[in-house]
Amino acid sequence: MKLYIVNPPFKAEYGKFSRESRSPAVTKSGALYYPLWLIYAAAYAQKMGHEVYFLDAPAKRKTEEQSLSEIQENAKGEQLFVLGTSTPSLKSDIRFAEKLKELFPESFILLVGTHPSALPEETLGFSKAVDAVAIGEFDNTVVELANALEVGSNIASVRGICYRSGDTIMRTTPMPLMKNLDELPFASQFIKEHLEIKDYFFAAATYPSIQVFTGRGCPFRCTFCVYPQTMHGHAFRARSAQNVVDEFQYIAENFPTVHEVVIEDDTFTANKKRVLNICQLLVERGLNKRLKWLCNARVGLDFETMQAMKKAGCRLIIPGIESGSQQILDNIKKGTRVELFKEYVDNAKKAGLLIHACYMVGNPGETKQTMQETLDLALKLNTDTAQFFPLIPYPGTEIYNWAKENGYIELDYDKYCKEDGTHNTVLSLPDLSTQELVEFCDYARRRYYLRVGYILHRLYVGLKSPQDLKRSIKAFGRLRKYLFKQSRDKV
Repeated sequence: MKLYIVNPPFKAEYGKFSRESRSPAVTKSGALYYPLWLIYAAAYAQKMGHEVYFLDAPAKRKTEEQSLSEIQENAKGEQLFVLGTSTPSLKSDIRFAEKLKELFPESFILLVGTHPSALPEETLGFSKAVDAVAIGEFDNTVVELANALEVGSNIASVRGICYRSGDTIMRTTPMPLMKNLDELPFASQFIKEHLEIKDYFFAAATYPSIQVFTGRGCPFRCTFCVYPQTMHGHAFRARSAQNVVDEFQYIAENFPTVHEVVIEDDTFTANKKRVLNICQLLVERGLNKRLKWLCNARVGLDFETMQAMKKAGCRLIIPGIESGSQQILDNIKKGTRVELFKEYVDNAKKAGLLIHACYMVGNPGETKQTMQETLDLALKLNTDTAQFFPLIPYPGTEIYNWAKENGYIELDYDKYCKEDGTHNTVLSLPDLSTQELVEFCDYARRRYYLRVGYILHRLYVGLKSPQDLKRSIKAFGRLRKYLFKQSRDKV
């Protein structure tokens, strides 16, 4: 079966739309994530014997017209089109599907991603041009659907989809989560064959970098985190240490300009023994001298593991600190303690690891006082970099249900992004307006980054590492207009 897997065009006139970011947008830093979930599904379908074409329209800032033209050049006969989608781009992606259906009326169109996983019937109901949506993790679903279409089988046997049968919308049996992730091909190998690494940018990483996943699912229950609640579940499943390090080896041998790997797992450090095994293998093979890497690392990571990670080439860790208020942390089921943050940061600095800390305002119980507590904590911790964002509740999450039930959220999906594709704030609380949340985050960024001491620190780090200086200049070039202007626009 011929598969055309597409990351559709969206807001190309304004920049590169990062659809598979946890909060999809044309980012202020210029970041563009690799469309990894589409990449893994495409690579797995290719491994299982299907012919795959791949188009990442945002990476090249392709317009709708350009994207359709490229597809017409490659798509012949019947196709299975697999389209990635997201909450902000949903309506645009469906319109794109309708145009594909006009061009290829005999083809089958499947939508995948967090939004259709959360609201499959609603998503399917927007247009009859969409034949089905995938619910949850979709690597095996895409293969089963391709197999069924190839031989003309009834798609009711395909697990993990919601499809249209006449005027009725039906769900099939759920697709079990993939247990042996070593069965998946390397994302980096597919990237080498189909994509260009210089099209992608992650502000915290040395440019250019490669992004990979080494595990799926998160055992923690944060109410706002979208991927565990809509696609991958809370059961942590991981590639073997040997398999992960084999991919590092592949990257080292096949990407001479890449000096850093971004491990995108929600919580790479969930299994200490596995992390230590990976670190040991990286050192044994000498890959720690060839490649640096960074990862999401939950607060609670111990000093011994930090030291091992540093020795193995880890340069930076990303904790979700979120709030300086213990009550807020409890309300969002974060499972961390405010008093642990300083020890975590001190240990990381002692181990020689840089830290990019994530902070979020607008959670249940938020007040002006708790927001100030968050900023005070951020200034006290003084991590290498930090981000401040208003809460953006996505369908399928516990926090979305809370916001919807209380009337705190704008329910028009188009409003999840502004006209220019940047993040919008769709949340307002009884005692905190949308504008107040946005203005606080703008103020917090200025307060954090425009400190004399911080600027001198960044220059010092840059003098020691020219690559880090290059990364910082590239990110600052995009971010500066947001740092130096007051937030005036209503959002």
